[in-house]
Order: sequence, then structure tokens, then C-alpha cells
Amino acid sequence: MSSFVRPAATGQAQTAAVLAPDHFTPVSTHLAIAPLVSVVIPAMNEAENLPHVFATLPSWIHEVVLVDGNSTDDTVRVARELRPDVRIVAQTGKGKGDALIAGFTACTGEIIVMVDADGSADGSEIVSYVSALVAGADFAKGSRFANGGGTDDMTPIRKLGNRVLCAAVNAKFGARYTDLCYGYNAFWRHCLDKITLDCTGFEVETLMNIRVVTAGLKVQEIPSHEYVRIHGASNLRAVRDGLRVLKVILKEKNERRAARREGAR
Repeated sequence: MSSFVRPAATGQAQTAAVLAPDHFTPVSTHLAIAPLVSVVIPAMNEAENLPHVFATLPSWIHEVVLVDGNSTDDTVRVARELRPDVRIVAQTGKGKGDALIAGFTACTGEIIVMVDADGSADGSEIVSYVSALVAGADFAKGSRFANGGGTDDMTPIRKLGNRVLCAAVNAKFGARYTDLCYGYNAFWRHCLDKITLDCTGFEVETLMNIRVVTAGLKVQEIPSHEYVRIHGASNLRAVRDGLRVLKVILKEKNERRAARREGAR
């Protein structure tokens, strides 16, 4: 899996704009038209980081859905000041998975992009994700280890753990990922019907990566650069979260094996 951006040929942008439905919007020289794009940002006490996150988002996105995890700072106020049309979703449960599911449900766009609120993701990369989806992919998965990607915020132990877990998913599910534990992804909204999400924690990203493959969806990796969190401390814990991811991998493998046995009866 590799990244690609399909530039518009001479005259193509004008022709496409004439033929496109009204809900298609001009994006950039990289992509003549694009469906409505929703950006989901789970956030809890990220008021200091939101100005940096919002500043990198493309002007052509349809909506920003911020899922507030009961913040005790000014996260919601800052979000509304930065983008008056932001959609605020109050999270009623706990965990990143719960927040993302709530955000996905609130989205109205055809394409959904997942962006962290800590400033580690560059919103200007969204055009590459959208381009891959418009060109035929169902799920555009960010990778820090694909050619052109990188990371400024990964310890050796996290890098090793990610590599081992990624190899396990590739071996057990026939995937070809170069990066597993990275949450900068985008997908067509209809994919949610095929990858029912029932995970409330951080490991929801791994669950999505597994289920898009087992559902037979077309996956395209997008080189992405991860930056250091700008303000605050991360909640990630390498060993704890690694074990949770491993548990999801084993659970999905066991359930898939059981389903095959049931189907063979």
C-alpha cells in the first residue's frame, strides 16, 4: 500500500465542475472536486492545542465535529471562537473509541476524517487522504512508516511494540500495513455499516484497521508525519495500551475462527 495524489489533467477540473453534483466542492490543484468532508476531533482539556489544530485544517472541509470528553478547561469555548460553525458533541461515555463513535454518528459528510486534538497531526495532509478515497479507496490509513512519513514523537519501545503488533495483524488477517497504532485515518461514511464498532477505548483504531481488511474494503496507506504534542501530557502508556491492542487482535482472530467453524457446519 502506498500513497498517491491524482492531479487534475488540463481542462479536467473545469469539466468535472460542470458535471459534478451540487454537493461537490472545489478543493485544490491536487483534487478537482471532493465530496463533503467531516473532520472528527475527540478532545478533553485541549484548549491550548486547538488553535494549532484548527489552523492546519483546509478551508474547504464541510464541518468540524468536536467531541468533548467532559473537559474542565475552555476546550468548547475555544473551539467555538476558532470556528463558530463547529459542531460540539458532548461525550456521555468514556474512552477514545466512545468519543469517535459519537462523532461518527453526528457527521453529515460522505467522507469522515479522524484527527487528534493534541497538535500531532497536520491537517494539510487531509487532501491526500481525500484524494485517495476519491480515486477508489474505501479506507485511507495514515502511516508514519510509509515512504514519505515520519514521527517526532515515538520512543524506541513504542516503535518496537507497534512493529510487532503490526506484523501480527498482517500475519493473522492478510493485511499489508506498515503502521498499526496511528489514528490519522479517513474513510467513506458507508464503511461504518461494514465495520460495526463495539470498542470504547484507545484500541478502537486497531479494531477499525482489522475490520476494514476482513470486510474486504480497499485500503490505501497515506504517508503522514506525526509531530510532538504541543501542550499537555499524553495519556498513552506503552505497555498498558500495547496489551489492550494485543487483546483486540486475539479476540478478533478467535471470533473469525469461530465464525468459519460455524459456517462449515
